[in-house]
Amino acid sequence: MENKASWVLDPSHSELTFKVKHMMISNVKGEFKNFNVHINGQDLLTAGITAKIKTASVDTNSNDRDNHLKSADFFDAEKYPEMIFESTSFKQKDDDEYELKGKLTIKNITKEIKLEVEFGGIGKDPWGNEKAGFSVSGKINRKDWELNWNAALETGGVLVSDEVKINADLQFVKQ
Repeated sequence: MENKASWVLDPSHSELTFKVKHMMISNVKGEFKNFNVHINGQDLLTAGITAKIKTASVDTNSNDRDNHLKSADFFDAEKYPEMIFESTSFKQKDDDEYELKGKLTIKNITKEIKLEVEFGGIGKDPWGNEKAGFSVSGKINRKDWELNWNAALETGGVLVSDEVKINADLQFVKQ
């Protein structure tokens, strides 16, 4: 049963992006266009946080690359349509800096991850809706979820780094 007060994502004011090193010389950025995050409870520190990300919504500004990411080499979007994050703890580090831990499930593999969260604050919009803003960042090793595809480079090294940087700017509306 859900608590009466909860916060739902305002998708028009939110984004979920990632970066990976390409050819060991530059970053390639992508985003997930279809995701939802729900904060179940009024107190943001004790509330449960659940995020569901549609793997087929990956967008890197390259159709070929997006189709490769949706394939069995990476997300296998047909077989695993969602990635899911469920919080296990949310701790304040200082004034507006927090550490969020949780379980990330990709392709039926669940691992704990740690994310840095900056709380932007709470305010009312012109229509009287209470909103809260957060910036989230972290790093994961894609191989922990068997997102293993790669190609060797002639110069040594690999085409795609194992480390993936995650960034999200999220705005929520209090229900």
